[in-house]
Amino acid sequence: MADTGAAALLATWEAGLVEAPAGRALLLHGTARPDLDATALPAVPLGEREGDLLALRRALFGDRMQVRLDCRACDADMEFELDAGEFARSLGRPARQVVRLTQDGWDISFRLPAAADLTAAARAADPRTALLTRCLVAAVHDGAPRTADSLPPPVQRRIAEAVEAADPGADVTLNVGCPECGTTTRAELDIASYLWTELDAWARDTLLDVHLLATAYGWSEPEVLALSPLRRRYYLELCADV
Repeated sequence: MADTGAAALLATWEAGLVEAPAGRALLLHGTARPDLDATALPAVPLGEREGDLLALRRALFGDRMQVRLDCRACDADMEFELDAGEFARSLGRPARQVVRLTQDGWDISFRLPAAADLTAAARAADPRTALLTRCLVAAVHDGAPRTADSLPPPVQRRIAEAVEAADPGADVTLNVGCPECGTTTRAELDIASYLWTELDAWARDTLLDVHLLATAYGWSEPEVLALSPLRRRYYLELCADV
């Protein structure tokens, strides 16, 4: 179960301040999955990780998600609401970590990509081939073993289609119709970035609460954080009335 205590969340936020987005996503995933050690987290398939982050987001901030996009055609500001619970159920989770397919004499076994694979592939001169190489478990053509760089484009496309079908949550894409011009805008929903933005706002508000209550009552940070959000709000209201 995720540790959603205020002190633990503030520690995650503080550590994430000096991290790049990939490092923040890893920290958030560690908060969502305390049952996994740091070496196992980067190897979790992307769709499973996104599901874990959505579950953490729901535990912290509820099911209501406000999303804003700019229309790609008329640049109108579009704002809409997502139900995180329904969204998570629609994405599902990968039932297996290795997909197998056959095409044109090829027999392929391919592992679902994880965050570590994308990070490593992004550093390569040819990210697509690097990702294929990292995740290809086995490739056999007419009985002979083959390498990732020998896969023809039709087989590569088939692998991409099979991975997308097996792990739909790996690429969370929204298609939103503009109420102004009717054009559909396609945009990726970066759940880790969305959750980090919310956590950052919550952490700064929480530290302000600690400052105000410590100033008013002389309480320590652990004592303030031990208060329930409701009791903390009532004490802040009392401070404002003084």
